[in-house]
Amino acid sequence: MPFSLAQGAMLSNDVVLSGLFDLTINDDDLLSDLMFDEVNGTAFTKVTMTTEPTVNHYLPNEVISEDVGEWTSAATSLKIAIGDADIDEFMQQTYKNVQDLKTAILAKKLKAMLDKISYMMIYGSEATYLGLAGDTRYPTGLRKAVTATAASAQVIAAGATGAVLTLDMVDELLDLTRGGRATHLLMPRALRRKLMSLARVAGNNLQVREGRLGQLVSYYGDAKICISDHMLMTHTLSGSAETKVVDGACGTIYALRLGHDGFRGRINGGGVLHKSIGSLETKDAERERFKCYYNFDVLQPLSCAALIGAKVA
Repeated sequence: MPFSLAQGAMLSNDVVLSGLFDLTINDDDLLSDLMFDEVNGTAFTKVTMTTEPTVNHYLPNEVISEDVGEWTSAATSLKIAIGDADIDEFMQQTYKNVQDLKTAILAKKLKAMLDKISYMMIYGSEATYLGLAGDTRYPTGLRKAVTATAASAQVIAAGATGAVLTLDMVDELLDLTRGGRATHLLMPRALRRKLMSLARVAGNNLQVREGRLGQLVSYYGDAKICISDHMLMTHTLSGSAETKVVDGACGTIYALRLGHDGFRGRINGGGVLHKSIGSLETKDAERERFKCYYNFDVLQPLSCAALIGAKVA
């Protein structure tokens, strides 16, 4: 009787590789550049001028009118993101000959927290396809902060139902940022590929510079090109307005200024906090918790703009 593979397996041990690998990796270039301001309290209030003061010309002895414009205030309240992880103490003790189970699980839980924050940075409470619209538990998100759902002073639509991206559209988008230049262009991967293709055809390749960590970074003019895997290419437009973010073939490009007056994060506690809850009463495990008190907002409305309805074909 021949020696079988099953019998051979009894005489050998499988090699277990230390570390856990991801099935899904969501890249977000913007989050690493975004500045977060510490909020001493539960909310941040900003005052915005909605109507500029006027200046008139007069003849001698005419009555001089006075006005200082109109102002409005809005508060950005911090939101709470929490993720718990239970570490089974039996497995932690008996499996430690290969890897530290607790360290591996906590690393992946932290990654999940950062993924959630970067996703909410885009859609926030406007993620209607997930049933989050208007839910006060969720942060603002760029889509709401820039009001990127319909053509306006800070939003241009590629077409009534969307249109293929052109370089003229990108130039027009950058022109919408006032009081200083846009520092970043945020877009899905598909629109970055289209932009790079358009630049090559025009004989004017995108500039490539060295990033802070030595990586190569592409620029369109002075604006750093960032991609986010959380941005969908399934938005639907009708009448130059987004009706939903699914069932379509359109995407959005944001022109952002990340300076002191532009798009920023608000945070309390210094960042993502880690706390050990301790041993659980109902099972042989200890609970670890990651939490973050945060939100996003745009200080100067003219510092950011959006191009909606951009297609690749």
